[in-house]
Amino acid sequence: MANIKSAKKRIKVIETKTLRNKMIKSRVKTLVKKVDAAVAAGNKDQALSSLHEAVVAIDKAAAKGVYHKNTASRKVSRIAKAVNTMA
Repeated sequence: MANIKSAKKRIKVIETKTLRNKMIKSRVKTLVKKVDAAVAAGNKDQALSSLHEAVVAIDKAAAKGVYHKNTASRKVSRIAKAVNTMA
């Protein structure tokens, strides 16, 4: 455990930010799973609406620094490709 006051504060701040990042990443994963499930079920309308929600969440996560911009771009590209290749 840290002895210096500023180090103790940094530990608290890091815990708070880690929790926020976990919540955001969990939400993104859930939304991506919704898109994948809609694609697997062949439901184009549901897939498109889920895709929009997922893209918004991924972009917000990238803007907040939870994901690197290239990671966010790759995730968006993969789910968009999955939706666009539906029959």
